Amino acid sequence: MRDMEFRAGRLAGRAVLAVSGPDAAHFLHNLLTADVEHLADGGAIYAALLSPQGKILFDMLVLRQGDGFLIDCAASQRAALMKRLALYRLRAKVDIAPRDDLAVTVSPREIAGGFADPRTPAIGWRMIGPAGDPEAQGYDAARIALGLADSGADLGSGEFFPHEANLDQLGGVSFRKGCYVGQEVVSRMEHRGTARSRILPVKLAGGTQPKGTDIRAGEKQVGTLLSGAGDQALALIRLDRLAEAAAPLEAGGVGVTVLKPHWARYDVPGAA
Repeated sequence: MRDMEFRAGRLAGRAVLAVSGPDAAHFLHNLLTADVEHLADGGAIYAALLSPQGKILFDMLVLRQGDGFLIDCAASQRAALMKRLALYRLRAKVDIAPRDDLAVTVSPREIAGGFADPRTPAIGWRMIGPAGDPEAQGYDAARIALGLADSGADLGSGEFFPHEANLDQLGGVSFRKGCYVGQEVVSRMEHRGTARSRILPVKLAGGTQPKGTDIRAGEKQVGTLLSGAGDQALALIRLDRLAEAAAPLEAGGVGVTVLKPHWARYDVPGAA
């Protein structure tokens, strides 16, 4: 990514949660999709907490600080995430607390005291630090162009499997660790190669279209638009239907071109 495709600053839609205590690493490792126990001090990883049915309830970035962790999550989901973690705590020696004194800052360039975004370095750096910075400008357009779904704007809760949201491509799932909530479903999709739908960036030929607009090839629905910025958007695309499309794609009367992100290791039929 070129410098200044977005202006560094605070992400107003993100919030911070602290998980600490002697059992913090083991607790998170047994719940989340990523390998938390082997995360080095100062390291960060992308992860999700799933439902028992294998769908994403919350996706997050996890930063290790000594024996504790800071979780960068959607501000709109933090209270629900805390409640869910508390349900799993049982007798574990773990403290779960909001950190309103901290905020998430992003930059297209390296930030002193920060970390490269573990999903892809193309989206720059993040830092969890004291609140007070001005808001970032243009970040959503940058993440959409790179094919990165947002917790609130795209994923919601209980709607997508990790493969659909590309967690398997972006380092958000460990296929070597032990059990975690929803693991059987995720492992089955991985080994059988049954991820028919993927969130992908698209280009709209005639400007914006609202979230939820169907993408069609003639009479056949191929996908659904998610968040957008200008003539760029994310969309949930059925790859099998994309391969079979016999007519140009359109959404709300506007032409659609499906793009393949640089990080994607799967085939996107006909992608630009």
